[in-house]
Amino acid sequence: MDELIYANIWETIALAQPERPAIVQGDEVRTWAEFDRRADALAADLLGAGLRQGAKVAAYLYNAPEYLETYFAAMKAGLHPFNVNYRYATDELTYLFDNADAEAVVFHSSFSETLEAIKDRLPLVRRWIAVRDGGHPIPAWAADYEAVVAATPGERPVLAPWGRSGDDIVFLYTGGTTGMPKGVMWRQEDMFAALGGGANPVLGLGPFTALGDVARRVSDPGYPAPRGLTSSPLMHGTGGFGAMTTLSLGGTVLLLPSRRFSAEELCAEVERLKATRIGIVGQAFAGPILEALDANPGRWDLSSVRLIGSSGCMWSRENKQGLLRHMPDAALIDSFSSSEAIGMGASESRQGEEAKTARFAVSETCAVFTEDGRRVQPGSDERGMTAVSGHLPLGYYKDPDKTAKTFPVFEGKRWCMPGDWALVNADGTLEILGRGSVCINTGGEKVFPEEVEEALKRHAAVRDAVVVGLPDARFGERICAVVELAPGAEAPTLSDLAAHVKGSLADYKAPRNLVLVDSVGRAPNGKVDYKATKALAAAELGVSV
Repeated sequence: MDELIYANIWETIALAQPERPAIVQGDEVRTWAEFDRRADALAADLLGAGLRQGAKVAAYLYNAPEYLETYFAAMKAGLHPFNVNYRYATDELTYLFDNADAEAVVFHSSFSETLEAIKDRLPLVRRWIAVRDGGHPIPAWAADYEAVVAATPGERPVLAPWGRSGDDIVFLYTGGTTGMPKGVMWRQEDMFAALGGGANPVLGLGPFTALGDVARRVSDPGYPAPRGLTSSPLMHGTGGFGAMTTLSLGGTVLLLPSRRFSAEELCAEVERLKATRIGIVGQAFAGPILEALDANPGRWDLSSVRLIGSSGCMWSRENKQGLLRHMPDAALIDSFSSSEAIGMGASESRQGEEAKTARFAVSETCAVFTEDGRRVQPGSDERGMTAVSGHLPLGYYKDPDKTAKTFPVFEGKRWCMPGDWALVNADGTLEILGRGSVCINTGGEKVFPEEVEEALKRHAAVRDAVVVGLPDARFGERICAVVELAPGAEAPTLSDLAAHVKGSLADYKAPRNLVLVDSVGRAPNGKVDYKATKALAAAELGVSV
């Protein structure tokens, strides 16, 4: 019970500050005491249903306090929680639950019809627990979540006979850019350490070394516990990791009331709840926020914000400069991380200090290697794949081949190489080129879509852009720009956009086709489906792929 793992840390915080809010969503406020008590009751129910050490518990939920309670309960009982993408269709869900060996599923009742169609194909599931969602009833085959958490467990905190351990796993299922979802297996001890170990850089506080550190810090009347607004889905790593980190600092997780992102709602909630941190996913969130602030100068008081953090998607220098005009006291932290590789690098922007797009100062555990395992030297202009060592996942659940490929051993050390290509500048910083799986080969030259997309988005008429490669008889592939126009903008021509791109990139990186769309279709985690976008562009242009 003295290990620095999530259930122990959160129980310690609940004892130290029981009446402080742990989670706020709209008018719903969950105190730390309630968060702890309800998770205990849920943990006791899961154990009573026959789940044993290491059993997998699915959180098939929208953003809600119950999402974090489900994770807390599973970790209390030595079970392994995992995320479920609520946008998946039945076949994808069946694959996910089966691949994860799910034995319990906690879900919003609005998903009942979807689960009804596949539940008979999931014989391992022992317990279905439904969170009432609007007018959707609790199905007869599921327990009512509120009835479950209202029960009084025989003993608190709930401890399974096998106890808890830093070896307990948190699964993070990620779709990636190709193939079916894969489960990244994070030992809790490694995950907590990789996410900072309780350090609070904003306050100059180092990581926790013992549970006593946790109690002392949060009990200090002068300790400014963070109030972190999570704008992206908890089912994705950026949102989930961010919320768990806020809780581990003794803070309050703030969740947006609506299920569709609204920049205006975010700004209103920041003002109402005095958020000190905002978690976003790159330009997909930052762009609309800046547009709302520019369109409504002085409407919201955002002076409480000290940190805006992003991970998982490009965030442009121009947007950062714009946000700092509205929040001059904030630090903007752009993290270079993925589901498998946390903490490869970071870029910090403050008022008067510029940070270039996709340029990151690397951590001590980050390096860049060629495909044959040679370390790329600074200033060499050689491209390589980024890698991180230190606290890493065990690999992908039930997939030794992908694990071996993504976690190679170089220089006698185990690394994680999720597939991002980069250049190492002479000063040791990284210039991220993009994910190799969507790289375009045109005339023998490699073009990474992200760098062309960023150039396109600097055009005044472009709100968002995605770049894909289409077949070309001469060059193998040619670059196609799929563009979403800025509100009220006049559509630019292909030659306009090509000339704009050539102003900052090599000529061969300029688009040779243009498709205009109402929306590029970014998911709530800020990412796009390159395969679907490529098919859309090909159909629009009458090209076979």
